[in-house]
Amino acid sequence: MAITLSDYNSKRPIKGLPKAIEPPTGTTVQGLKKLIALQTGLSDFNRIGLYNSSTSKPLKDRNLRIDDLAIDDRLLVKDLGPQVAWRTVFVVEYLGPILIHMAFVAARGHVWSNAGAMSTTQWLSFAMIVGHFVKREMETLFVHKFSANTMPARNIYKNSFFYWALSGVLCAWNIYGPRSLAATADLPVMDYLGLAIFLFGETGNALVHLHLSSLRAPGSTERKIPTGYGFALVTCPNYMYEVLSWVGVIVTSRSWAVAVFIAVGGAQMFQWALGKERAYRKEFGDKYKKKRYVMLPGLL
Repeated sequence: MAITLSDYNSKRPIKGLPKAIEPPTGTTVQGLKKLIALQTGLSDFNRIGLYNSSTSKPLKDRNLRIDDLAIDDRLLVKDLGPQVAWRTVFVVEYLGPILIHMAFVAARGHVWSNAGAMSTTQWLSFAMIVGHFVKREMETLFVHKFSANTMPARNIYKNSFFYWALSGVLCAWNIYGPRSLAATADLPVMDYLGLAIFLFGETGNALVHLHLSSLRAPGSTERKIPTGYGFALVTCPNYMYEVLSWVGVIVTSRSWAVAVFIAVGGAQMFQWALGKERAYRKEFGDKYKKKRYVMLPGLL
């Protein structure tokens, strides 16, 4: 079957884009991208974006067979620009807070002239925050399976700024100073309460991520309906446990900066959770039990 190809953006045409292409039977969306990249001279096939000519919607499932698509034998093609692997983005954005908190602790005497020794609460806050991001790095490397290969390279700067600036610099500056609430804290019960909440949230979050990973075979984009681990309560219990973990950090650190970080992050997670709920309803129909709350039971 020959497929007519047209530039998605006529003002920025792809050099060498063939007017038509005839992929072999059984070619997937990703396979077609590779064929087009080969003919246009683009070294990275992930730069190729394919869109339905009737709806202008992107063909997101890379494993979907072209033969099974209702595309009227015509596709729109767009150069998405330089790409970077999702895994790389996650590793970089989570590495920042780890290094920044370590740097602040190591250089306290240079940052604050009257720094003195760190309090137990400050050390515990340090361990919780760094531990959280080390866990995220481990999940990125060994647990998460991504439905898309890459994202635009420019996103690495935007994503990293959020984590590096808010959870990194802002939180470190607020927690490790000699006059911070964590430095002057003298109520150990709050430290341990925060730690208990944090550990519960981190454990729940890890279990959800492991469960989600088990539902998808390596290289697959197929989704299944997740169950257990809080999925009966909300659409995305991983976000619920994530917020709970940071509530634990707030209780222990007494830090307004941590509250700002998770408030901003929580707003974004809420939008992602809404999108996930819509996707589940659309993909699974009556097989999926609709959720009233997507992230926090009784609230969001």
